[in-house]
Amino acid sequence: MKNSENTAKIEKVGKVTMDYSMYSGQDLYCDGAVEDELLEISKKYVEVEFPGVIEERSDWPTLYHLSSARENIVRWLPITKKDKVLEVGAGCGAVTGAFTRLAGEVVSCDLSKKRSLINANRHMDADNLTIHVGNFSDVEKELPNDFDYICLIGVFEYGASYIKSEDPYAEFLSLLMKHLKPGGRVIIAIENRLGLKYFAGCKEDHVSRYFAGIEGYRSNDGVRTFSKPGLEKIFKKLGIEEYRFFYPYPDYKFMHTLFSDERLPFKGELSDNKRNFDQDRMELFSEKEAFDSLIADGRFDEFSNSFLVVIGPDVNIDYARFSNDRSREYAICTSIENVDVGKCFVKVVKKQALFDEGKEHIRNLEKYYNALTERYEGGDLSVNRCEVIGEENAPFACFEYISGKTLLELMDECLKKDDIDGFYKLFDRYVEVVGFHDDMAISDQDVVFSNILITKDKWTLIDYEWTKEARTPIRETAYRAIYCYLLEDKNRQKINLDIILEKLGLSSEAAELIREDEAVFQKRVTGKNLSMQELRDRIGKKITDPIRLTEKFDDPNGVYQFQVYPADTDGGFSEDTSYFYKDAYTSETCADVSIPVTPQDRMVRLDPLRGACIVTITEALIDGNPYPVDSKKFLLCNGRRIGNDSFVFPTEDPNLIFMLEGLARSEDSVLDVKMEINRLPLETAEKVFQNIKRIF
Repeated sequence: MKNSENTAKIEKVGKVTMDYSMYSGQDLYCDGAVEDELLEISKKYVEVEFPGVIEERSDWPTLYHLSSARENIVRWLPITKKDKVLEVGAGCGAVTGAFTRLAGEVVSCDLSKKRSLINANRHMDADNLTIHVGNFSDVEKELPNDFDYICLIGVFEYGASYIKSEDPYAEFLSLLMKHLKPGGRVIIAIENRLGLKYFAGCKEDHVSRYFAGIEGYRSNDGVRTFSKPGLEKIFKKLGIEEYRFFYPYPDYKFMHTLFSDERLPFKGELSDNKRNFDQDRMELFSEKEAFDSLIADGRFDEFSNSFLVVIGPDVNIDYARFSNDRSREYAICTSIENVDVGKCFVKVVKKQALFDEGKEHIRNLEKYYNALTERYEGGDLSVNRCEVIGEENAPFACFEYISGKTLLELMDECLKKDDIDGFYKLFDRYVEVVGFHDDMAISDQDVVFSNILITKDKWTLIDYEWTKEARTPIRETAYRAIYCYLLEDKNRQKINLDIILEKLGLSSEAAELIREDEAVFQKRVTGKNLSMQELRDRIGKKITDPIRLTEKFDDPNGVYQFQVYPADTDGGFSEDTSYFYKDAYTSETCADVSIPVTPQDRMVRLDPLRGACIVTITEALIDGNPYPVDSKKFLLCNGRRIGNDSFVFPTEDPNLIFMLEGLARSEDSVLDVKMEINRLPLETAEKVFQNIKRIF
């Protein structure tokens, strides 16, 4: 393949082969000092230690290049040890590791030597990996034509950089396909030029301008993403007829769910939209509600934030969901696949562990199925059949695929139609069906409404991953389900939680204990890991509500006056040192303030308005670090807590006191607080206060 001169340019980094035959000797692009830091990290730490490094650094480049969640976009593919993979534009190796574990041979290419060294060092035990450093147009000439997979993850949009012609993207793809073996596949992951997030106020990923892709880019941008018809136009030009679109959500970079035309999202399923890790954004409208509207109209595929296209034979997979935010022993992938059983394909649901530590969790699922089936025998709840199969070192749980509507969907439909009685009937039926034999020492902790599928009158428990060999009274199971249901969506506020508590025979104190148990349970599942949302908060990119710039509201009685009271030297508050925060209100129900605090400040008091109200703190940060809003030690008020971050004030002078002692600060520190404030008649607020009503 190469002459003797080029062979001298082969080096080893661990077991990885580095091929510099086509390297020009100069990296033509570089992210600066951050790449030097990433190289040192790749040499000093192993992959299992990267989450700690990411949390410690809390910056976009480290998260982007080192997060294991980046691998989700390819690790669902049916790549086997018989397969040979070509990865174009491998960069720092964010997805290369997945290929080395799945495939028999991996050939990666990248223009940058430094990035390739980062890749090699983090995967130095991969003896099946060769990295070619150099311009792909040069490297390509030396590559064989026998690849089973050719993968372009965030690369196709740079086609004009690889190929200089009038139609570089079509020529780039045509060039790549020459290196496929018969029956091979090309995988393209790319942003959608018309992704909903760009309409909603995210800057275009590559050129960092609002609406750049929607407007069609500028001639000097050097990058192009495409709409779905735009990609199909390229395929048609090349005579490609065998291809299939998938829809990574929230996007392909940190995908946690992969949809297809055969398994599109249902209304209410998409809620994880605030994913601006890399740059500030605007929030022009609710992406969740907009997605629900598009889903109802059958238009989701056009506005998906990203695409993944498989060119070639079908992969027979309709859906995949990754649970990366869990600790390693619980992290799994759930997929819907079409299995060949001889004369036809049968649709099944599979669960597999993402790490070796999770294999025991998977093996337990068949045991849970048998125990729960015994409990519900004679009742009206069926348990979805499960069988654990596969090799001992690679088990997976296989479930029957069942179609129908989830109980969550039916409940949401009732609320949308203002059929509150219908909602409560469904809830009563849930208590009856799920509570069957709740005196037995076997129970599923996670019987949330989305885990129950209803086909005609048949109720089926489709997911019971969190089963325990202990009794759980139905009042606890049902309250946890309604608690999670209300937290997920503000549009569910129509539910009166007092009625639920009365139906279940629960006191407010007992309900609080269940909520505390839920927090403990969630911590057990996630372990020490920070969620992606927590990482986003730490990175600290801002979301701006443009309403603050355009929309004003009437306040003839001076109710909407946000007053700040710094603590004086004696630790008290004084009108003399207080001040009104101008433009605190961004709308009639939202306030956003930034308060300077120093190491000498013991506390600061915020009076959000003049009148009875309910206040929900949606964000509180000191220098970008989360303030402990849920702690009664740090956050005090002259009202009453009705949740971790919500308070009711039956007074004309509501106030919140933020304690600062014990929290890291500098002379330039800032306390950033965002609130949702809903005014109430004083009489109503007093009733809420007295009855401890939970309003979400």
